[in-house]
Amino acid sequence: MTDSLRLPAIAVLAKAPIPGLAKTRLISRLGPEGAARLQAALTERAIRTALAAGLGPVTLWCAPDSRHPAFAALRRRHGVSLEQQRGADLGARMAHAVAKQGTRGPVLLIGTDCPALKPDHLRAAATALADGDDVVLLPAEDGGYVLIGLKAPQPVLFDGVPWGSERVMDETRRRLRSQGLRWSERATLWDVDRPEDVDRLAMVGLLAW
Repeated sequence: MTDSLRLPAIAVLAKAPIPGLAKTRLISRLGPEGAARLQAALTERAIRTALAAGLGPVTLWCAPDSRHPAFAALRRRHGVSLEQQRGADLGARMAHAVAKQGTRGPVLLIGTDCPALKPDHLRAAATALADGDDVVLLPAEDGGYVLIGLKAPQPVLFDGVPWGSERVMDETRRRLRSQGLRWSERATLWDVDRPEDVDRLAMVGLLAW
């Protein structure tokens, strides 16, 4: 990957740390303010990880509004671009980000829920695309995935997927096979999505918030 034009852009999808909107499945454990603080910390970590990978430009795709002060602060601190998420559901928002950022080359799409994601994971995904894969994935332990990398936009991978269920990865594999796409799966990681994940987060010491 000596040609910098082929280094993948990185798209980070994030919700604003608004109490009652962010990490709603953790509110029963952390309360709305605590869940919002965790969201802010996870987003900061995701941006730092993306930048540390040293790949293409990093864009933060924001919901519900890219003008939220937390997003503006991230732009000031890290120099990332801000874009508004668009689409009726998660799949549509992911497809939109990939389509816009992937017009000039490959793109890696991540969220903010995986504090186990490291720069080396992103570099390995970039290498997989450079070596010939059409798609690369980092599966999640709960049946979803924490990263998808694409050499070119593939809308079929996002439309009508049962997001939030344990069937996401299996359905994605089925679609990859049906489209005849070459793909690889790298390290399986865990994300912070359920109340019990908070205990694991604290236990491994990956994030102080």
